[in-house]
Amino acid sequence: MEDVAARAGVSRALVSLVMRGSPKVSQERREAVLRAAEELGYSPHAVARSLASRTSTLLGVMVSDLHNPFFAEIVDGVEAFARSEGFELIINTGGRSATRERAAVESLLSFRPAGLVLLGPVVPASGIAAAAEKAPVVLVARESRLSSVDTVNDDGKHGAAVAVDHLVELGHRRIVHLDGGRGSQAAVRKRGYVAAMRKHGLEPVVLSSEYTDSAGAKAAGQLLERFDPLPTAIVAANDVNAVGVISALDEAGLRVPHDVSVVGYDNTSLAGLARIGLTTIDQPRREMGRLAAEALLQRVRGSRAEPVRHLLQPRLVVRSTTGSPSS
Repeated sequence: MEDVAARAGVSRALVSLVMRGSPKVSQERREAVLRAAEELGYSPHAVARSLASRTSTLLGVMVSDLHNPFFAEIVDGVEAFARSEGFELIINTGGRSATRERAAVESLLSFRPAGLVLLGPVVPASGIAAAAEKAPVVLVARESRLSSVDTVNDDGKHGAAVAVDHLVELGHRRIVHLDGGRGSQAAVRKRGYVAAMRKHGLEPVVLSSEYTDSAGAKAAGQLLERFDPLPTAIVAANDVNAVGVISALDEAGLRVPHDVSVVGYDNTSLAGLARIGLTTIDQPRREMGRLAAEALLQRVRGSRAEPVRHLLQPRLVVRSTTGSPSS
């Protein structure tokens, strides 16, 4: 910045204003600074700038599963709000592994971010607490009792119950749930499924699965091997898992929803594709991202100390993968 200032014939402070997009600089001086920066090959270094000013404009985002479009849509919401407030994102992924998530969080912290947004983390609570000692933390799709950590979730218990209610209204009685294993919010959704089944006087059947298409396909294979007659409906762990289920059923010669109805969870862009048309439970992904960024910046700016617990209500989106059971 000193070199750019000397080349442009202005002060270092004015160069800083230009690089931050301040409107307090005349067009003539702005052009002189930008021209000098281009000639010298200069671009601002966010980490160095935050160290120099002792105020970071970076927010770290850790995505548990980079292959799940649910998280991508939450990041959209985080990014839009952060950018409107003058912040930028740095992103890392944990690969649905507690060990990798710890490393990802440590890597993000090395950039000295103003705060962290952790999306669907599976890292133990102790790891979250350790991160919160170094920077403000907001969890999305994960609950926490830590007073130093804010959370944004949907009501997964209610969402799973809505899925069961929809299938029962269609006439289904043999409804199986494929849970998300050790994934974030899996236990909450399973409780909702079990409670709803018992409310309707039905026997809950849960198969352990994961939030992936391959796990969905594997669970569908287990259903075909172990159940006679087959269940007439499946409440899948999430949309990605549901797509794996549908693919495996199709390969086995079964028709969805004629032979088996399938409900997903999240209402990602994947669910809305015409060739899939997945009935699913909608989480307002972008709104969740916006709320997470807003809560984080409140902590960063010291405008709030008490924890925020956002709990959003999911809703049913009916498409073509559910119907009445065939006779």
